[in-house]
Amino acid sequence: ISCSSLSKTYNMTGWRLGYAIGPEKVIAGARKVHDFLTVGAPAPLQEAAATALDLPLSYYEQLTADYTRKKNLFLGYLDEAELSYTKPQGAYYVMVDCTAYGVKNDREFCRWMAKEVGVAAVPGSSFFHEPVNHLIRLHFSRSDEILDQIGNRLKKLKTLI
Repeated sequence: ISCSSLSKTYNMTGWRLGYAIGPEKVIAGARKVHDFLTVGAPAPLQEAAATALDLPLSYYEQLTADYTRKKNLFLGYLDEAELSYTKPQGAYYVMVDCTAYGVKNDREFCRWMAKEVGVAAVPGSSFFHEPVNHLIRLHFSRSDEILDQIGNRLKKLKTLI
């Protein structure tokens, strides 16, 4: 069985469009469950997805190159801001450790950083089943201009410890 999402590869984040490939019997069962979970994706979105699946290999090569370049640019800014993070291997976001800032938890840090630094982040605790309260998630799937602005704002963190 193979399951995948189309949203990130084709810049349709938020649409939650994906697919499953497998034995007919298994997929029939999955289809029944799916019918109870959702009404269905809009027909125009399904048409667009079918077209996207026919894109040439060069699309994926360029996508990989673009994300790698943006990742390296953004990680450079995190290094300049002296932030501790886990280097992403395949995601377009990075988990940053906010322990050094002496805040109670990741939600508090995200509120503080949005107000004082002008950068919004997602509390890492929303992505873990276990209690993980020291990580925030920043994503780098933005234009270079926006990444430059975010990077320059993050540098302020060095002066706020």
